[in-house]
This record gives sequence, C-alpha cells and structure tokens, in this order.
Amino acid sequence: MFEKTALVGIGLIGSSLARVIRREGLAGHVSIATRSPTTLARAQELGLGDSYTTDAAEAVRDADLVIVSVPVGSSGAVAEEIAPALKKGAILTDVGSTKASVIAQMQPHVPEGVHFIPGHPLAGTEKSGPDAGFADLFDNRWCIFTPVPGTDPDALERLSEFWRRCGSNIDTMDPQHHDMTLAIVSHLPHIIAYNIVGTADDLQSVTKSEVIKYSASGFRDFTRLAASDPTMWRDVCLHNKDAILEMLARFSEDLASLQRAIRWGDGEKLFDLFTRTRAVRRSIIEAGQDIDVPDFGRQAVEHPAKG
Repeated sequence: MFEKTALVGIGLIGSSLARVIRREGLAGHVSIATRSPTTLARAQELGLGDSYTTDAAEAVRDADLVIVSVPVGSSGAVAEEIAPALKKGAILTDVGSTKASVIAQMQPHVPEGVHFIPGHPLAGTEKSGPDAGFADLFDNRWCIFTPVPGTDPDALERLSEFWRRCGSNIDTMDPQHHDMTLAIVSHLPHIIAYNIVGTADDLQSVTKSEVIKYSASGFRDFTRLAASDPTMWRDVCLHNKDAILEMLARFSEDLASLQRAIRWGDGEKLFDLFTRTRAVRRSIIEAGQDIDVPDFGRQAVEHPAKG
C-alpha cells in the first residue's frame, strides 16, 4: 500500500505493526526509529524493518506513511523533530490513547500538504518493547480515528484500508468524545488496578506472603493491568486529566453507594448490581472482544493440550 512506511517508536504497538506490515506486504520499505540504541539494536536483531536509526527525521524522509508510536507526552517533541523531513502528500498518524492532547501537541508542527490523521488502535497487552509485539495484535480490534477539520477523505480512506489489512475494525470520533470514552473503558480500569496493587504493596506483611500466594482469587487479574508501561500510563493520566477526573468522581460516587449497600445489608441492591455487571461481560464476549473460556482461557495457554 505504501512504498515506504516509517515507524517512530518500536514498542508493543510499533513492533506489532512492523510484523503485520511484513506479513501482509503493506510496505516496500519499513524504516524504524527509536531513541534508545539498545532498543534499536534489538529491533534489528529481530529483523523488524529494512533500515534503522536513532534519528527520527532521517527515518521519515521520503516516507509515504509515518506512524508515531511514543508515549503521548512525547508526541509534540517528535512532531517538531520530524516536521522538516516530512514529504508533501505523506500521511502522518499516531497510536496514542488520548487524542485532544496529541492533536494540540502535534498539529502546530505539521507542514502544509502533509495529511495529519490522529489514530488509536484499541489493542495491547501489559508487555512492552520490541520483543512484545505480534502480528495478530490488531485482529478484530478497533482502530479509532479522530480527524481534524479539513482532513482529506482519500487520505483517511487509505489509512483506514491500511488498518483494515492489519486486522482492525474502523471507527471515527470527535477527539473529546474519544477521550471521555477511553477514560471509562481503559484509563479508569488501569488506574484502579494500579491503586489496588499499590494498596496491597503498602501492606508489607501481607504482600510478601498471602497476597502473592493466593493471587489466583482475583488479585492476579489486577496485577496484569498494573504491570503496564509506567511511562505510557503516567502520560495518559497527565494528558487526559479532565476526563479521567470526571470518571473518577463518578466512580467514587458509585463506590460510596456500594459501600452503603454493604453496610446496611441491602442484598437486593447488591444482587441487582452484580447481575447487571455480569450482563456487560456477556455482551463483550458476544461482540467478539474476548473469549468465553473458563479462567479467561488461561488453562489453554498455561496447559496446552499434548499430542
């Protein structure tokens, strides 16, 4: 689809893109840029691209598609760095999970004639780095675009088709609506997980023994989210602050209501809540966004069938 694609950042998302681009033949040449020489060397060892550099501007030179895969707090600095090297007619996109902030940081640096189309693939794991990527990461997952005013429809369709060939479903949203939606479906769950695991860690006498020993009872599922990249999630909290604070306030109100129901022995209210939330889980499975396998499919992963 593109003669040359540049990947600025080669963590989980960037390395997964490199793998699926090669598998599907979506680019004639893949250039990879990252600030860390060690990470760059590992990407080269894995054969993720065709050229490698720590100079992002060099990587994007003559590229038809540029995908910025860095923590959202670094988006503006990267855009400023690569702007002089972007060729006219190129598509510039990103993968950040906050969009209003990324647009505010990047758009002022985008040269005339370059198609800036902010994007966010809703796919990931708690792992990071070039070794963490895999070509199937985006299969049947959503990629959301938040086009800025004046976006060229042909460029948007071309980028959409690229992500479809990576396995994604496509949707578009207003940036503010995206940020509010992601605050509840992604950002708040991670923050809650970080907080619960942090609380357990503060209970030193428990954490060192019982919490780890009996983690399969539920704590383990929180630790998966809480193992996500600290830099990325620090930036998410700082760059989607208003939406996250609004969702935290709503969550706190609902938590207080739940606390009252437990305190006063309101079994009917508890049963109604748990029934309603169970239905949400079933809806997610029906939508194809998870699998209906006992223990979230861990048995199949941890104890594969022999023969």
